Amino acid sequence: MTTSTETCIGRITEIRENIMMAELLAMTGDEFPVVSTETGDVAVGQLGTYLMVKQRDKEVVAMVISAGQQRQENGERCGILTLVPLGELDSNRSFHRGVIHYPTPGAKVHVVRPDEINILFKKFQSTGFELGYLPTMTSVGVCLDPTALFGRHMAILGQSGAGKSWSVASILQRTASLMPKAKVILLDLHGEYVWEDENQRHSAFKEGSYRYIDARNLEIPYWLLTYGELVDLLIDRDDDKASTQMAFLREALLMLRRKANSDLDDAHISIDSPVYFSLAELFHQFKRANEQVMDFGKVKGALYGQFDEFLIKLQSRFNDVRYDFLFKPKRRKSSDTLVDLLREFVGLVEPQRQITVIDFSSVPFDVRPTVSAQIGRLAFEFNYWNPQSREFPLLLVCEEAHNYIPREAGTQFEGTRRSMERIAKEGRKYGVGLAVVSQRPHELSETVLAQCSSFICLRVTNPEDQQYIRDLVPDAESNLVNILAALGRGEAMALGEAVPLPTRFQFHVPDPAPNSNDIDFFNMWRDGPGTVDVEAIVRRWRRQGR
Repeated sequence: MTTSTETCIGRITEIRENIMMAELLAMTGDEFPVVSTETGDVAVGQLGTYLMVKQRDKEVVAMVISAGQQRQENGERCGILTLVPLGELDSNRSFHRGVIHYPTPGAKVHVVRPDEINILFKKFQSTGFELGYLPTMTSVGVCLDPTALFGRHMAILGQSGAGKSWSVASILQRTASLMPKAKVILLDLHGEYVWEDENQRHSAFKEGSYRYIDARNLEIPYWLLTYGELVDLLIDRDDDKASTQMAFLREALLMLRRKANSDLDDAHISIDSPVYFSLAELFHQFKRANEQVMDFGKVKGALYGQFDEFLIKLQSRFNDVRYDFLFKPKRRKSSDTLVDLLREFVGLVEPQRQITVIDFSSVPFDVRPTVSAQIGRLAFEFNYWNPQSREFPLLLVCEEAHNYIPREAGTQFEGTRRSMERIAKEGRKYGVGLAVVSQRPHELSETVLAQCSSFICLRVTNPEDQQYIRDLVPDAESNLVNILAALGRGEAMALGEAVPLPTRFQFHVPDPAPNSNDIDFFNMWRDGPGTVDVEAIVRRWRRQGR
């Protein structure tokens, strides 16, 4: 291994499209050289590290995406690097993304010095929104632009165990510490951010920075559901009578909303208006039409027998205690209760908190998508009608987003998908930011991901997911996706507008950490408890409370 203080380590040998090939000048045996800098030794050729390509008065910043060796004619091995150009330094030593003046073969390749690293990152360092550090230079903190990150939507993508929950917790902890008036709504599908252990509550956020709400206790009632969400919940789209059921639901829903709110102007009440209507009356409307006969029972009505499946499904949901929070509201029994619901939901009740954690872990799986999308829609509608939306921005963090914002149209949750896509397409105008978190990017709505301006990509090894991400990011950065399979836990590649240039960095470990660590099978099977309280398990199962 050669250690040198000389920063020039190679020359460009080939340039094609968005790729540059470089040949190292010196190697000892089979090992790549190590260059000494003011902050320590830098091993040349590490994936995700920066290099500077210099030619005459032009300086181009590039990232290493692959390293290898080839044997020369004299039998010696030569180091080969594949580089992606990211941007260039101008005459004032300021960094600009994109390359105008490409180098030509023969240009010298240098290790980036610490002072040059600071030039690259100084654009966002003033925000103090530091989320991590460079693995190769741990003294260099990585700061992201919170306005671009939150205001123009972001995606946090990575396979199970890559550190998505760590990343979310780290980002929101930093947000709460720096921005006392932040308003974040976190959809916690698995109870990872607030959880109970032996009747003691734990949280991934410091006391005083968050409010915990069980989704059932938040009590978002059925009458707040839009027509599309009711269709998702109550009608099987594969039923050959589905189109008839949807048409009748549209007509009955509008009539019942207007009937129950006669004090309001009918012209301003639509099938999606957030006003009360009677679910029991909706059931009876369908039942009467389904059983209608004429001419003393000799002639069946036009809709006779069309709603058998709808009535069975609605009745079964109504009788299932797991759905009481949705179909049998105890507090939200009139249109006037919407005001208090929104105050609690947005975090305007005293004492105010920056983060509202809505726990879905006790909500039935088949209704989680509908309720999740409804919460997203409430956030959007709140600021859509808020004349101070620009001064009161909201961030909606959607954990496991692929479960309720699917890629394919025409799925069971078509209405919920459209609601979330509307936020992605229009939310930025009204101060509603979206953060989608997913371990299956290729199952997530392409429309939503296409609206994200920043991507925080953790380890992704699935070829389909890698290709999906590659198709979403700018062409100049698509080759960087190859690095994702090599990332460690909590290590990420940040792409997009929230970073001055594509950056491989290590997240700061969140303190406190979320409840997302892998189960320790070895130690638990070796030294763990040999039994559990089965009676307590049954009690929790029966009452559907974790």
